[in-house]
Amino acid sequence: MKKLKRPYRIIDMTQYLIARPHTLVPLTYFADRYQSAKSSISEDLAIIKELFEIEDVGELLTLAGAAGGVKYIPRISRQGAFQMMEDICAELSQPERILPGGYLYMSDILGQPRTLNQVGKIFASAFSDQHFDCVMTVETKGIPLAYATATHLNIPVVIVRRDNKVTEGSAVSINYVSGSSKRIQTMSLGRRALQEGSNVLIIDDFMKAGGTIRGMMDLLQEFNAHVGGVGVFVEAKDPDQRELLIEDYISLADLTMVDVKNKAVTVKPGNYFTPIQGE
Repeated sequence: MKKLKRPYRIIDMTQYLIARPHTLVPLTYFADRYQSAKSSISEDLAIIKELFEIEDVGELLTLAGAAGGVKYIPRISRQGAFQMMEDICAELSQPERILPGGYLYMSDILGQPRTLNQVGKIFASAFSDQHFDCVMTVETKGIPLAYATATHLNIPVVIVRRDNKVTEGSAVSINYVSGSSKRIQTMSLGRRALQEGSNVLIIDDFMKAGGTIRGMMDLLQEFNAHVGGVGVFVEAKDPDQRELLIEDYISLADLTMVDVKNKAVTVKPGNYFTPIQGE
């Protein structure tokens, strides 16, 4: 690349870093790319770092030493995330979204790229201090959320199937009890899809009793894998369920009340925002 003036260099450097989250980029790479001294590159990065902090875009980590460089960590403050989720919860609280069984219609929201990007960034922020090998979800509407989260963490997505596909090769299948319907169902995962010993982040779009997530956790045991975190977009506690089938998880929204007869629904920010809400 030819030598650029500082404003253009900063713009190009910012785009490069945002497109490669959680990737260590040596300062020598930028110095060679822009035909500039390392001291100038360091000054540019200081400007970008300050802007990221002001605009709540994320964190720019600088690692010193011969093997050092700079790394962009997508991160949004909990207060900023809370404000985003308040708007989403207001949309989810519309009476016409009520579906039979106490579920919510969310396909339109989960189909909006901007909203998906925001929610994925919130999940990535919540788990940014941990190292994961992949994001896992089951083949439902949670797939876009999983990809949005994985994009900000810069890791692969693993999709658990309801039934084994011939294109997946040999697979491991288990039976699990659906927490809401109490029915025995099957899920499977190709043996090549996940390496043994992986640290996995589970992302799901909707959780009522936790049966599906519990099933994924049991499936991961067959791969000697570890569940490092669980993120749920919307949780809705089942009144007929004495306790959830999982314990440690974060939710971004909480479906607290559904009155099908009177067409009333209440959705508020989930347990990730408990410190802000003071509950």
